[in-house]
Amino acid sequence: MDHPKYYDKCINSAASFIIINKEALVPEGKALLIVENPFEAYCKIATHLRPFEPSSKLVSDSATVGKGTFIYPSSFVGNHVTIGDNCIIYPNVTIMDHCIIGNNVIIQAGTVIGGNSFYYNTKKDRELWYKKMPDCGRVIIEDNAEIGAGCTIDRGVSHDTIIGKGTKMDNMIHIGHDTVIGKNCLIAAQVGIAGVVNIEDGVTLWGQVGVSKTLTIGANAVVFAQSGVPYSLPGDKIYFGSPAIEAREKQKELVWVKRIPELWNKVMGK
Repeated sequence: MDHPKYYDKCINSAASFIIINKEALVPEGKALLIVENPFEAYCKIATHLRPFEPSSKLVSDSATVGKGTFIYPSSFVGNHVTIGDNCIIYPNVTIMDHCIIGNNVIIQAGTVIGGNSFYYNTKKDRELWYKKMPDCGRVIIEDNAEIGAGCTIDRGVSHDTIIGKGTKMDNMIHIGHDTVIGKNCLIAAQVGIAGVVNIEDGVTLWGQVGVSKTLTIGANAVVFAQSGVPYSLPGDKIYFGSPAIEAREKQKELVWVKRIPELWNKVMGK
């Protein structure tokens, strides 16, 4: 923490250990590490705890693969990966270090599980504006999930990216860092979900839906194709549009939009 705007929020959060650039009073049970540059200190700690570890084998010696699981040729399974029983990993799938795959999971060809997050510290008073924050999280794919072809699921920065039990993902989908997707969700092709999103159980996202960062979509919500979600949505409703609103309201809007030429002609006396 290096921004005064967030000092109080950070100090009174659930964190038990805080890296900060000034002295401050803290509640009992918390500790401060006071340094000039908290971001650089965090990066050193994270890199120490999760250092780069090369692997030259298609299936790392430190990976664990369960009974009945079949891995097609040209797939890569990284260090300390765990894959459960009766999974099918199709050709050219990449599963990066420390990821966990449950039982009965299907991952279609060309998908990347556990790629680096798109997360940067930004300061415009230095030569390189964007500095990457190292990832300490994993990707966890729970039992009976299916991941389509050409998907990318990024590992978490400080939390795990999670795909819940029974969730089905179509092709060409991107899931951002630290996002948690619940059980039995259905996600159609070309959906893009940003980082730190919470998608609760039973949500359906149809094709090309875009979901912005740090928001929640409530359980059993349905978002129609090509909608944009810039804010949290309550569950048990159907949404459409960009920004997404309840589908019935959006459909009424579209009816009126179509009538604009007719109404204009009436106003102009044509």
